[in-house]
Amino acid sequence: MELENIVANTVYIKAKKSGLDKDKGRSKKWRTLLALPHILTCWHLQNELELTYDYIVGQQPIGKRLFWSFCDSDEKLCRITGLLDLINEFEVCQDRERAMLREQLLQHFSSEVLQISCLIEGKNLECLQESLRSGSDEGSSETFFKPIASDLENYLKELPFTAFIRSIYFARYLQWKALERLPVTKHTFRMYRVLGKGGFGEVCACQVRATGKLYACKKLEKKRMKKRHGENMALTEKDILQKVNSRFVVNLAYTFETKESLCLVLTIMNGGDLKFHIHNMTNATGLGECRSRFYAAEIALGLEHLHSKRIVYRDLKPENILIDDQGHVRISDLGLAVVIPPDGSVKGRVGTAGYMAPEVVMNTRYTFSSDWFGFGCLVYEMIMGHAPFRKRKERVKREEVDRRVCEESEEYNEQFSESAKMLCHMLLQKDPAHRLGSDPEGSAAVKSHSWFAHVNWARLEAGLEEPPFMPDPHAVYAKDVLDIEQFSTVKGVTIDVQDVAFYTRFCSGAESIPWQNEASFFREIVPARLTSLSVMIETECFDDLNEFFELDGRLVENLDRNRPPPAAPPPRTSIFKRFFRKSNSSSQSVTAGIQTTHGRTQPSISTTSRSLTPTADSAVGSHAVLHGPTVDPLESLPEWVYPPTSSNPIPVDDNTPEPVVDASIDINHKLATEDKIRSAQLLINHEPVPHSRASHLFVCCTGAFSE
Repeated sequence: MELENIVANTVYIKAKKSGLDKDKGRSKKWRTLLALPHILTCWHLQNELELTYDYIVGQQPIGKRLFWSFCDSDEKLCRITGLLDLINEFEVCQDRERAMLREQLLQHFSSEVLQISCLIEGKNLECLQESLRSGSDEGSSETFFKPIASDLENYLKELPFTAFIRSIYFARYLQWKALERLPVTKHTFRMYRVLGKGGFGEVCACQVRATGKLYACKKLEKKRMKKRHGENMALTEKDILQKVNSRFVVNLAYTFETKESLCLVLTIMNGGDLKFHIHNMTNATGLGECRSRFYAAEIALGLEHLHSKRIVYRDLKPENILIDDQGHVRISDLGLAVVIPPDGSVKGRVGTAGYMAPEVVMNTRYTFSSDWFGFGCLVYEMIMGHAPFRKRKERVKREEVDRRVCEESEEYNEQFSESAKMLCHMLLQKDPAHRLGSDPEGSAAVKSHSWFAHVNWARLEAGLEEPPFMPDPHAVYAKDVLDIEQFSTVKGVTIDVQDVAFYTRFCSGAESIPWQNEASFFREIVPARLTSLSVMIETECFDDLNEFFELDGRLVENLDRNRPPPAAPPPRTSIFKRFFRKSNSSSQSVTAGIQTTHGRTQPSISTTSRSLTPTADSAVGSHAVLHGPTVDPLESLPEWVYPPTSSNPIPVDDNTPEPVVDASIDINHKLATEDKIRSAQLLINHEPVPHSRASHLFVCCTGAFSE
């Protein structure tokens, strides 16, 4: 029905808007869902995690933010991190901003040369200052900035990082890592409309209750996957997704299971796929060179990231290129991707007809060359409006398409500029040895082609370039709910013990980097390097929860070992058990029990305002660790976890005497009497319900008789 589709789209669009507003997207219980555990319960994680600078600061978004906060408490370290931020900002800034940043860098180096000159090689520092004064900083990044940034990072890896490990900031890092490891279930998300379908199940939109972040949930039906022997394919896709962390490839955020399905929670792309935009929004006339160049450049960066992980994609086509809310594209569906060993190659005739390279069609061995052939097909189709070896809606057999790929040359028209024509011709070479991108330079050769001459690759990689097309936020780029064909019921398949073991292996919960980016929305400017902390924070969960000290200067409760962790709250029970709870012997216990029953216990949240910035008397930061006496801020923390003691409830002692019944009474009268005794016994052993309707319901259910 049309009404059903309207309702589904309205709810989904409202969810998209709420995801941009922290107050609307979050659950009302978000503080409870993201409550940081007590330090005593997670201190043992230091023995399980990799405690290196490259891992904590270089790879963990929250780890870097906490280390930067630690450095802010020392003047010298604050200058170093500030200089690193300026360098990274200078590398990706636009030309009109470069003059202002050049002045800031000159002031930074001039005023702080006495502070940090010992950390930087003198020759590099003098040459950089001269380059900044003259304004000839075209090659400054490769020549001077990178060596200087490397020198500063090498210093931070030594004493400052060692001091960080002994600070309360590292303790907070352990708390976030413990929170990251909490189990993930279907109750972690809100589910919305179906967006499409995959090979083993539907793809629907979902939203994390705690943060309001929107994702796409790809469901793999257990019985359907087992019937089609797709377990290895699903596990391979999941393992490859775990290795990928790029803004140009769809990333895996969570994996969990329900009774019927395994679920992959992925980056949501609300703008539709390139096939829809090429053939439905432009009447198959192409996207134009400007828009095609932007998409091609981002796809090239995605392929570059995959190839750096030794991953061959093997299924590049318009359907697998998705557009997000901001107009950027990502590579999706890594089901056919494969990891090749060093100095090795792969063999397999996999992909989509018309986009497979000749070496794939002929079933010979290949490496990354097949992806660059598919890239050429994609660039051609974006400009021309149809694939190079098969026109739109052309009815032709697969064998004929394969013959064209291996033997015929593509045709060009006036829609192609000379540089675009040359790029496609070099990418669509039949011999992989002569194909652009297949040489040792790889993606660098593609990026240096004249068609990409005006692309600012640093800004594009940072996500700072403005896309040429912005999807309508009020539109849903998906088929109607009822137009998406539903899967049939799978019969004759049973789940056994081996399947359960596979599901346990498959479901690993939250993925570290995507989860931390979600919790803090810490967006790296250049992913492989230290970057500026002037980041885009959308949900602000990290800032709202990252409290160290209370107003009186004391550590917050979850960081203070002198205040042990509170006992775990009792498990929630069903409504039936809440009505029929046994009481303690005293009326005072009964009253307390009623309050507990009808008032759900919530973790206590102090109304006292707290400060994120440590006070001078209470803060134990990098300055105290580096320049003051050797004091371990966590010296009182134990080496092992002290499990919280839980008080066992005192069992209710039921000493109600059994009434004496005359044996001479007939059997019917005896049964009726025993029934009344049991009802009265039940009434005595349960708490009274203070609400009149509930009391009436209770009396009716128990069959008790009032006097």
